Amino acid sequence: MNQVVPRSTRVEPLPPLSAPSLEPAKVSAFAALGLSAPLLKAVASEGYETPTPVQQRCIPHVLEGRDVLGCAQTGTGKTAAFVLPILQRLAAQPKNGRIRALVLAPTRELAAQISERTWAYGKNLGLTNTVIYGGVGQRGQEEALHRKPDILIATPGRLLDLMEQGYVKLDAVEIFVLDEADRMLDMGFIHDVRRIVREVPVKRQTLFFSATMPPAIAELSSRILINPVRIEVVPQATTAEKIEQTVHHVSKRDKRALLEIVLRAEGVHRALVFTRTKHGANKLVEQLDRANIRAAAIHGNKSQGARERALEGFKNGDIPVLIATDIAARGIDVDGITHVVNYDLPEVPEQYVHRIGRTARAGAGGRAIAFCDEEERGLLADIEKVIRQRIPLAERIALPQGVAPQVERPRPPMPDRRPAQRSSSPERPERGRGSPSGQSPSNVPSVNSASTDARSPHPPRARRRRYRGGSRPTGT
Repeated sequence: MNQVVPRSTRVEPLPPLSAPSLEPAKVSAFAALGLSAPLLKAVASEGYETPTPVQQRCIPHVLEGRDVLGCAQTGTGKTAAFVLPILQRLAAQPKNGRIRALVLAPTRELAAQISERTWAYGKNLGLTNTVIYGGVGQRGQEEALHRKPDILIATPGRLLDLMEQGYVKLDAVEIFVLDEADRMLDMGFIHDVRRIVREVPVKRQTLFFSATMPPAIAELSSRILINPVRIEVVPQATTAEKIEQTVHHVSKRDKRALLEIVLRAEGVHRALVFTRTKHGANKLVEQLDRANIRAAAIHGNKSQGARERALEGFKNGDIPVLIATDIAARGIDVDGITHVVNYDLPEVPEQYVHRIGRTARAGAGGRAIAFCDEEERGLLADIEKVIRQRIPLAERIALPQGVAPQVERPRPPMPDRRPAQRSSSPERPERGRGSPSGQSPSNVPSVNSASTDARSPHPPRARRRRYRGGSRPTGT
């Protein structure tokens, strides 16, 4: 491994490229950004007419060789914002049989998506790319690396494995891209990222993208960027304006019945449903199948082949409902997702932004529906604090006979603490105690009072609790 060289000693950024000369008939909004004719042809074949805000602000700076710190959500056209100028910079120089650009992505799906877009945009340039990720055999990836690609797109774990085996050398990398950096932090890849950064040349251009900017990510960016151009298309941790957000307050046992009604509603053509656990995703697929709602699950325990089949069925419309854990929150690039349902609220509030960013893409509208049970009220408050807005209550939905109807209940003020401290909150209502009789004040059985229902095998205080991190407290 190479010796670590402080980033601050890096020489001046790579020299800028001159803008191509274009005939007046070929001048377009993308041409005004300085893109070459082969790239303009590829962009036109993809049906792009007007650059998105992040593309307008990012492409010229990348062409100039500047480092970029981008704070942009999913669905903003970010991939094209860095892939297009990278292709132009590499095409301007002769091939050398080495990896000249490295793109790190947190998930297999996102890495595969970036690779597919790179092939589509660069089809007229003669450049090659290879994508490597875990969960599949590495023999095919070894063979692809032997073909000496210009661009390598990788997840951190598999890249380090191949580096240690001598299949990958990064000493000729000219452009380094770290995409979805905050997701890297969430998934525990941040130390792998630091190891990889030490292996790329000090003299390089670095592009750093993150939807949110927690302190650890801000610290990392300050170490690997030199005088970057900061591009913030929307405020950090905010949701897209065209997403219509609502929340249902519903007991945990009634979530499935409510989901069936939501998925059968008019206008639900392609829905992405998020659960907290892999087991929960599989179980929900089975339950929806019994209700004659075609669905598939995608999560980390699925083989790569199964994940690809599920995604392909979701893309072509054979599977209208995809159940996912957060592994897919930023790796699914599917047009036309009309609804995102948070069946379980995320324990990391910033993840809510990434989840619902799967809809309302490329200027389209979309709906984000959240289910919140009694134990998730603190999570909802944390989400609203992060996105700096209240999520409107959804209209009441009549659930099937024998299931208590939804009743709106007062929502506590947004706390200044994280979910791990919710148990001590004096404002959190006790489970199943809307009134002394166990009913809501309106004498209508509340779905949030389900924990005292006769169907429950344990009283509320005997229920098993989940502990976030650390060891289980003594005596419990």
